[in-house]
Amino acid sequence: MFVVRPVELSDIASLEELATVTMPGVHTLPRTHGEIAASVERSIASFAAHVDIPSEESYMFVLEETATGSIVGTAAIHASAGSNGTYFSFRNDVIQQVSRDLNISHSVHALTLCSELTAYSQLSGYYINDRANAGIEAALLSRARLLFAVLAPHRFGDRFFVPLAGITDNRGQSPFWDALGRKFFKMDFLDAERVIGGARNRTLIVELMPHYPVYVPLLPGDAQAAMGQIHPDGELAFSLLTEEGFEADDYIDIFDGGPILQAHKNSLRTFGASMVRRVAVAEDGAASEAMATYAIAASSEQNFRAITVACPAAESDDIVQLPASALDELMVAPGDNVICVRI
Repeated sequence: MFVVRPVELSDIASLEELATVTMPGVHTLPRTHGEIAASVERSIASFAAHVDIPSEESYMFVLEETATGSIVGTAAIHASAGSNGTYFSFRNDVIQQVSRDLNISHSVHALTLCSELTAYSQLSGYYINDRANAGIEAALLSRARLLFAVLAPHRFGDRFFVPLAGITDNRGQSPFWDALGRKFFKMDFLDAERVIGGARNRTLIVELMPHYPVYVPLLPGDAQAAMGQIHPDGELAFSLLTEEGFEADDYIDIFDGGPILQAHKNSLRTFGASMVRRVAVAEDGAASEAMATYAIAASSEQNFRAITVACPAAESDDIVQLPASALDELMVAPGDNVICVRI
């Protein structure tokens, strides 16, 4: 069994071990000991905080294999993007150009630096070991963040977005960056990512990036082709997010041109299909034909736990029957409430 839970100080060493793996397709994951420790401490403080409106809180989760106690994945959600500054992205614009003298009117695709995603809630830092063979625990890790948002809606905004890493070559270089960002930052893509720590809210972005529209037809062909494309490492996350209800829209990442998916919470499956049910211990010999698989989260902000479990279908009843082992992992007792979403 796998359980998703808030990160703890004791997880730092395991997260450092995860960070030693080459992860070119995840630019929002902390990598160094200092970054990891700071993220863990910030998350612990965020879970403990009494929140009225979304602010600087950042919640980090880990995926634990219960049989071994190993940490095999991590993911995060930020209450308000750009809470430590303005969140910058490129907006896809269409500029109308008109010449009355030549009687010409046409549209030009342009990119405009903008801060419109600031204050949206942001999903980030999704990583799981052995993506190629991952099972439903991969979906659990991604969805658990939204289950927590269902549980504590006052901690998050009504709109969410997810930046996905864009195309890079086998040397870690980005054709989109080489065509645009490099000209203003005067450094390689990987060096720029290290300087900025994967963030998109640093003042130096607005200091260095162009404030005028960038005409896409003037970019090299490989840079244009990379716009809105996902790094192969991000395909699993993309699949899970689109199944959830996220869509690529009008924005791309300012560094590598990767897509930014977004959605209103009312269009997300976890919000629309989640059910609150009281826990009961499953009776022996429950009818197998009535079984269904759910992602289930303990209904507690401070002791959040989420698992996947096959149990009797719960849509038509006010209870959900779970094995005793599931109650133990969720740290709940019969009669407690849980949140269920069918997988």
